[in-house]
Amino acid sequence: MGTDQELKYTRNIGIMAHIDAGKTTTSERILYYTGLTHKMGEVHEGTATMDWMAQEQERGITITSAATTAFWTWAGDKYKINLIDTPGHVDFTVEVERSLRVLDGAIATFCAVGGVEPQSETVWRQADKYNVPRIAYVNKMDRVGANYHDVARQMREVLAANPCMIQLPIGAEENFKGIIDLVTMKALYWHDETMGAEYEVDDIPADMLDEAREYRDKMLEAVADTDDELMAEYLDDANSITEDELRAALRRATLKGLLVPMLCGSSFKNKGVQPLLDAVCAYLPSPEDAEEVKGTSLDDPEQVETRKPTFEEPLCALVFKIATDPYVGRLVFFRVYSGQIDAGSTVYNARSRKRERISRLFQMHSNHQNPMQTIGCGDIGAGVGFKDVRTGDTLCSEQHPIMLEAMDFPEPVIGIAVEPKTQNDLDRMAVGLAKLAEEDPTFQVETNEETGQTIIRGMGELHLDIILDRLRREFKVDCNQGRPQVSYKEGISDAVTVREVFKKQTGGHGKFADIEVRVEPVDEGFDGDLQFASEVQGGNIPREYIPSIEKGFRNAMRNGVLAGFPMQSLKVTVLDGSSHPVDSDTLSFEMCAMQAYRSACRKAHPLLLEPVMRLEVVTPEENMGDVIGDLNKRRAQVEGMESARSGARIVKALTPLAEMFGYVTALRNITSGRATSTMSFSHYSPVAKPVAVKILKECLGHVELL
Repeated sequence: MGTDQELKYTRNIGIMAHIDAGKTTTSERILYYTGLTHKMGEVHEGTATMDWMAQEQERGITITSAATTAFWTWAGDKYKINLIDTPGHVDFTVEVERSLRVLDGAIATFCAVGGVEPQSETVWRQADKYNVPRIAYVNKMDRVGANYHDVARQMREVLAANPCMIQLPIGAEENFKGIIDLVTMKALYWHDETMGAEYEVDDIPADMLDEAREYRDKMLEAVADTDDELMAEYLDDANSITEDELRAALRRATLKGLLVPMLCGSSFKNKGVQPLLDAVCAYLPSPEDAEEVKGTSLDDPEQVETRKPTFEEPLCALVFKIATDPYVGRLVFFRVYSGQIDAGSTVYNARSRKRERISRLFQMHSNHQNPMQTIGCGDIGAGVGFKDVRTGDTLCSEQHPIMLEAMDFPEPVIGIAVEPKTQNDLDRMAVGLAKLAEEDPTFQVETNEETGQTIIRGMGELHLDIILDRLRREFKVDCNQGRPQVSYKEGISDAVTVREVFKKQTGGHGKFADIEVRVEPVDEGFDGDLQFASEVQGGNIPREYIPSIEKGFRNAMRNGVLAGFPMQSLKVTVLDGSSHPVDSDTLSFEMCAMQAYRSACRKAHPLLLEPVMRLEVVTPEENMGDVIGDLNKRRAQVEGMESARSGARIVKALTPLAEMFGYVTALRNITSGRATSTMSFSHYSPVAKPVAVKILKECLGHVELL
């Protein structure tokens, strides 16, 4: 049995950053210094512990979030750190999103040269959404062009954050030797020969004393601004503030999100990692600091249920990831918010309303499992033995059920047709794809009913590339793949009112339904697919048939009237109708609604909608004209150009996904490999008529309704 005392010393943290800011290297160093690994893994050598998938080691990027438990002693107490390594690549946003959901705090890592990059903004906004307190770590201080102060400026300007420097670097680039701790006013130097495991604490070098005093004063002022007690003491006599008082005030400000303590180092050169671990213990929240977790009652979604982070409360846990492990099968990762889960016990799944027996429990060290008897409140663990479980499910006690808010995942925007190379691969491909879709909610598999083709859909070309790569390695299936296809949708541009009567006379009872509906585009601000209302007066249509009309429209929306693409959204209002006392039933009204949908949408000027991506290109000044010329050819709307440091420019544009296949290669050719780009889904928007005609001709061979 755990105790609430332990909670105080638990930290559930993640490292979030732009791709290539050194997240995984930092995680590796944390594992090394906390004594979990005895040899340091390197991303560039393909031996990183956290990046254990073969593709991660080859490409040097993190794809899945691996959860690992480590221990660190700070100020005489032993802390337990559950570290979740999250990917920085935009195609894997879902991994970042689901990790942030279960973290209490995060280390936002920035490259000292690149600063705040486009993807850093995305993950920062995701952390804002979940109110995750952060500390900032400026990595790669040993690189040419490293500039700590400039990163602080960018955090203020681009992220609207409030960074508070609690360290200063001693030297930069190849002369980066150590750091000055502004809380203790001491200098820390690392020994290269001990792999950075040892460092010595010394006095601040004389030539930096003035700068250190100036920045300590700025730090005190920033902290005092957030804390009335400290402000009084600061105004009275700034020198009387003790280290403990300062740390306590800094912690309070960090937890409220008022300040982001800022540290620096070079993980690759083993400098700055131990003070980073100290800062995690000192300033980031424990599960106790989190407010009670809120959910809803299973019987009444309006009724709010809460669970406090204690062992006495009934069990409440959230499944945030499912992974297929070659040795133990399906590993289900969860975060326990209250109570505890025991190996061999039964838990209740609030979504499926079924009991699940957990045969074994593990705490993870990267891809190695340590068996556990119990995973307690505030902890992150993994279980085996679940039958029916999905990402975002709530596990709870059957006597005290609770439903936590599920996670929202973006719809896939790109698809490709795949077929196995040999007949023997057919079953293995189906099994492999089903397992991968179970792991990743943004990856979907469907079968085209007309052609019998298997279509896989994802968030981008790299996403699908990795999926096919995993199919080949983990499930030994070789596939042929078609051209990437865009996931189009349909919409309407006008409001129309139609009257539809559905009549069928068979031997016994007939079928009868009669409805009048207004079909139009959804109201501004409505977020969903079907906005449904009924204005039927005086029981012309009996109330029990109204849900059938809604169901008919919802089912019909899977196929649009132009080319069978799904209808993105509709507003439907039932105005009037009639029923027959004998022949009317729920099925009749459902069929009638489906007919009404087709006739109304044909008249309401249907539109073809395409996914539009948000693109950011970082390019040298001299290639700017060529890059913009190329974007104009791709129907892009250039929204703005900004200067980045060292003479580069950032081009921001909105561009249709259909025009962006193979863009990375084209951009390399235009700029001789000097430009980089990141792309993420923005929204769906109507396709211009000439382009729509061309697309429909390709899909159908004819154009009827445009």
